[in-house]
Amino acid sequence: MAHQKSKVLIIGGTGYIGKFIVEASAKANHPTFVFVRETTVNDPAKGALIQNFKNLGVTLLYGDLYDHESLVKAIKQVDMVMSTVGNMQLADQTKIIAAIKEAGNVKRFFPSEFGNDVDRVHAVEPAKSAFAIKAQIRRAIEAEGIPYTYVSSNCFAGYFLPTLVQPGATCPPRDKVIILGDGNPKAIFNKEEDIGTYTIRAVDDPRTLNKVLYLKPPRNIYSFNELVALWEKKIGKVLEKVYVPEDKLLNDILEAPIPINVILAINHSVFVKGDHTNFEIEPSFGVEASELYPDVKYTTVEEYLDQFV
Repeated sequence: MAHQKSKVLIIGGTGYIGKFIVEASAKANHPTFVFVRETTVNDPAKGALIQNFKNLGVTLLYGDLYDHESLVKAIKQVDMVMSTVGNMQLADQTKIIAAIKEAGNVKRFFPSEFGNDVDRVHAVEPAKSAFAIKAQIRRAIEAEGIPYTYVSSNCFAGYFLPTLVQPGATCPPRDKVIILGDGNPKAIFNKEEDIGTYTIRAVDDPRTLNKVLYLKPPRNIYSFNELVALWEKKIGKVLEKVYVPEDKLLNDILEAPIPINVILAINHSVFVKGDHTNFEIEPSFGVEASELYPDVKYTTVEEYLDQFV
């Protein structure tokens, strides 16, 4: 008898990264459920997305994160729960934890992470507080004894690569490029579809149980300087480089309005402190996705940048 694929519930499935995970789950033939508010389904902006979910055979379960009964009822229908809620709702994942605890049937919970490993960051405010909320959710999951996987997907390619991290830009630079710090710490950039694919592969994998799943494909690890050099090679032009010393960046963070200050502080963690790559992945706490799933054909940074040439 074929192994029965787990039923997966995604909370926050119409959000930025959520939709990629919903799609990956459906395409991998997991019975896939998305927890949505009735108002979301009638929202014209989300209409096409909801229709796409239905076309993929996804089941919509109606309810609200702030309605405990609806949450428990939805969770009781599945094996695995994934949260992809946005920044404003990160702290409210305690409500999901409470519902999982009451439902009593969940084999694993993936909280909303999808960035830096929040237990291994050297961030300044306001990113420090945002990361701390995710870390608090981890501790709450562990305290309740809920089986988990934390997905550290590092940089979303779609956020960082179309502009090469240039503030206010809408396309990659052609003349001048601003580089944070000395440009040497290495960061990791993953295409959103690949983040979805790797995350779903981990669902029924005993190797990812109670571990951090790091998405660190070897061809997607670049320092800022290496990224610029790759782009220069692609456009056949040398760019003027402006380096922003750390103390200047820290000052910019203090003076910037919300949400620019958050973005700058995350960039500081990634590109100046090197928080994606300044530690070894130890088997005691983590596993690496491209090693676990060598058959996944991921999009490389080099391939990703081709579309902008």
